[in-house]
Amino acid sequence: MEEEKQEKKISSRGVPSSESVYLPRYDSQELRTFQDKDENPTRNLWNMEEVTNFIFSKKYQPKYYEIALGFLRLLSEKTKMSGDEIAEYVKTNGVSKATFYNRVLPRLKRVGMVKVERDTIVAVESKRKFRPMRISLSKTFGNYFMKIGDSWLAIVDDARTRKKD
Repeated sequence: MEEEKQEKKISSRGVPSSESVYLPRYDSQELRTFQDKDENPTRNLWNMEEVTNFIFSKKYQPKYYEIALGFLRLLSEKTKMSGDEIAEYVKTNGVSKATFYNRVLPRLKRVGMVKVERDTIVAVESKRKFRPMRISLSKTFGNYFMKIGDSWLAIVDDARTRKKD
């Protein structure tokens, strides 16, 4: 008898929330206009609150949104922060350490809004290693979405050009 090989099928539950961004309708009241009626981009820029809303929706994740926004505001003033400064921010603002270090910071890092760097330092006396953290703002988030947007614009332009021929 021949054994049939069966592939394991994992039922799809959709995209995990940790892997997604919030994109409200392009004509939503939540967004300031970004294009005119002829689909040309407007010159206005979104502010920190509006950009943070794409990562932690104010509507669906208000607590994460407030924590991330407060942290990004502070980081934009300093541009770089050490682990001690971050711990002080968490403590003085009454933010849950678990929420900040397990939910907010990993997501900001994953989407490319912040860059986390660590140094390995070995203490001479005890020979113990410790890895202090440094966090800075990152352009990766913007570059990522610009690449998506530029690629889509090229696809649309190419399709429209071919249609005219």
